[in-house]
Amino acid sequence: MKAEYQVTVYTQDMAYAGTKDDVYITLVGKRGSSQHGKLGRNKFFFHRGDSTFTVSCSADLGELLLIHLEKRGLVIKDSWLPAKVEVRSSNGKLYVFPIYHWLKGNKKHFFREGAGLILSHVLCCPHAVLQNDLTCFWAFLLCSQLVLSDYVMKHWREDAFFGYQFLNGVNPMMIRRCKTLPSKFPVPSNMIFGKSWLTLRTEMKKGNIYLSDYNILDGVETNTINGRKQFLAAPLVLFHKNEYNEMMPIAIQLKQKPGKDNPIFFPTDSEYDWLLAKTYVKSADFNLHELNYHLLRTHLLAEVFAVSLQRNLPRVHPVFKLLIRHTRYTLQINFLARNLLISKIGILTLVSILTLLEKSVYSMTYRSLCIPDDIADRGLEDVPNFYYRDDGLKLWNIMHRFVHDILSFYYKYDWMVQNDAELQNWIQEIFENGFLRRREAGIPQKFTTVAELVKFVTMVMFTCSAQHAAVNNGQYDFYGWMPNGPSTMQEPPPTQKGKADEASFLSTLPDVETTVLIMATRYLHEFVEEHFTEDFPRYKVTVFQRELKKLSKEIYKRNRDLELPYTYLDPKLVENSVAI
Repeated sequence: MKAEYQVTVYTQDMAYAGTKDDVYITLVGKRGSSQHGKLGRNKFFFHRGDSTFTVSCSADLGELLLIHLEKRGLVIKDSWLPAKVEVRSSNGKLYVFPIYHWLKGNKKHFFREGAGLILSHVLCCPHAVLQNDLTCFWAFLLCSQLVLSDYVMKHWREDAFFGYQFLNGVNPMMIRRCKTLPSKFPVPSNMIFGKSWLTLRTEMKKGNIYLSDYNILDGVETNTINGRKQFLAAPLVLFHKNEYNEMMPIAIQLKQKPGKDNPIFFPTDSEYDWLLAKTYVKSADFNLHELNYHLLRTHLLAEVFAVSLQRNLPRVHPVFKLLIRHTRYTLQINFLARNLLISKIGILTLVSILTLLEKSVYSMTYRSLCIPDDIADRGLEDVPNFYYRDDGLKLWNIMHRFVHDILSFYYKYDWMVQNDAELQNWIQEIFENGFLRRREAGIPQKFTTVAELVKFVTMVMFTCSAQHAAVNNGQYDFYGWMPNGPSTMQEPPPTQKGKADEASFLSTLPDVETTVLIMATRYLHEFVEEHFTEDFPRYKVTVFQRELKKLSKEIYKRNRDLELPYTYLDPKLVENSVAI
């Protein structure tokens, strides 16, 4: 049934706020979206004040979620300052979309309806998924987050879910197979656990014991919030892969140096002793994840790649063409992060950021940035139910084939790579500024073979897209329920057992103000711009897209049978660049 919407556009009442450019709009609702259509024909519609138009649709769009506004004109510098857009549906309901934002250039802008919504009021917009619209990305994430965060709230105390997150949570980068127990973690080798009376020694020989060691956090100073000193543990966690293929925590030590004041906690301890130990681990994991694996290894590395790309490679260079879409908007989002998150007045001031970043830089290696090498080095090749690994390796292989096919078209022989001065300048600048000339990091200082170049470009592509998605997109899912990932702890790690209870546990968690501040901060297959003009590279782009869509279908099919679907590396939900 046809539906009509009355659209009123308000321009700010101030000098130079208006525009003579044409304005286009799309209405997006739960049931569909309108055509992207021009509003009126008069060049003076969008001066001070308001103008009303009619938008006709073939069917009712349902509850309106957002609008797309686009300003088109020959006068590129003709900026426009709209105040708001009001849309009245055929049934009389009024939707208000606040803007109060300068619109510059010819591009689409997205604005949500202005009603005060909480996440539980937001529903999916399934039609947009089929349209490959940016709307689908946010709508899908919002809907997914509701399901997953609710699951986290219900299961965060459970050992099986605690262990699950080290494989498929927002930070799958810490766990590794343990072949020899470190001397600083004196868990008895004859310790018996499980219903089958298994011992640590025998299970370690079978390859069923795993370790997460947060030694990099040892000695990192914490800050004072609201006059209260904060605390951060540097724990060690031991896991056992049981007969049900669950990754179960079996021992936790909260400080690096063993001693009487540093007890080892076990699942057999009291409920709150064990829960408190796990919560200190989750707090440590939160901080290391955000500052090392998220900020440093995706955002800041992507900035190094982006700046060096622009400084050294011309737009016609094949590497530039491959990577430019993977560096879009990275500088903008990092500029915001510096001001809002990690500046002196930023939100993430809970620990000594520079100290932790410096430690993280000096622990970062080239192999740890390449998922096939990283998985092998951590001994995780055969761990069951490890979806980050499964999806990540498939994505890496698809990307690697694509990069190989493209670059092999331009570089027939190794000497062509060696003699490309622009390419060598690019990698040299990355080595010097991104890895501080650290040879031990294993990063190339120069390219000598086509294979070296292909691997490095694949790493850049993967880091800026898939890896960022893996460590970014699940933040609300897993951290939305604060006890599952406290940003800080308000009491020092316990020095003895038997003292923890519900009251002491709650007093250890961050206060409401800190939690609110932290939470307030919270598509790969699309080639919108055609940089490649030759037939062969353009054909390989279509092959690349086809493989990504096939993988997306495989992930969807697998997830239907999972209690907790893993979606973060689904190609249709992976952004091209570090842009959020």
